[in-house]
Amino acid sequence: METHLKSSHPDFSTQHGKKNFAYRFKSRIHLIDATTIQLVANCMDWAKHRRRKAGIKCHCRLDLQSYLPSFVLIDTAAEHENTRAREVCAGLKSGEIAVFDKGYIDFEHLNDLHTRGVFWVTRAKDSMAYTTVRTLHEPSGNVLRDVIIAFHYHYAKHAYPQELRLVETSIEVDGKPTIMTFITNNLLWQPQSVADLYRCRWQIELFFKSLKQNLQVADFLGYSANAVRWQIWTALLVHLIMRFLAWQSRWASYFGRLFTLVRATLWRRLDLLKLLQLYGTAGANKRVRTRPEQAFLPGIC
Repeated sequence: METHLKSSHPDFSTQHGKKNFAYRFKSRIHLIDATTIQLVANCMDWAKHRRRKAGIKCHCRLDLQSYLPSFVLIDTAAEHENTRAREVCAGLKSGEIAVFDKGYIDFEHLNDLHTRGVFWVTRAKDSMAYTTVRTLHEPSGNVLRDVIIAFHYHYAKHAYPQELRLVETSIEVDGKPTIMTFITNNLLWQPQSVADLYRCRWQIELFFKSLKQNLQVADFLGYSANAVRWQIWTALLVHLIMRFLAWQSRWASYFGRLFTLVRATLWRRLDLLKLLQLYGTAGANKRVRTRPEQAFLPGIC
């Protein structure tokens, strides 16, 4: 089961109005990932993927410029990511960019994306067997290697016959330098841009976290497959409406606070836009300043 969610307004901003790395690219950047939601195995036998565990997997394609999901597919947790890669990426157009984790690697599908003119960036698998064809850029800064590679025939040469690019960089993770290797079919970007593109993939993890916390996509009212799917789709639609409300009111504060405010005034007949303006965080150009006489200090007249 799947659903398509698209924004009708092109000026939705990412990261609550703050520009980010995505604005350096004119093409659309799509983040692709999946999140697993644990279910009660005793009540939901249809979602069992282990002996005592049950869960569903929500595959999502997130538009980084608008921070809105453009495609969602809900399946059981037993299905691996690469079995759904073609369906999730079916709507990508020529010139657009797809960023996904190595769980979605299917070399036949990657070759299909390359043929369609779609650029992609992902992590390289540790077991890749390839030959270095030539060097694109010499090591510089945190870029350790930038080369053109070709797969060995026994590994994936038959599935991906073209040459592709491998970029190896040193990235700081939890205060420690970590070597990460990326592969892409684009040969013109700077090597640092390849690493930065994959770094943007963290935004879809934050989207999943916001979905689970703000809309409580963890506690389900029904036990059937349709009940669970409908609750997730309803949460996605609510997220879309809240994003539109944040854009319309030029909400400059943390996005989660908007949920708290709307939830507290949901059953009252109030104008939401005026309420957000009175709250003090609507309007990106406004800045709340207090006056000294407004402060109350006990014992001081």
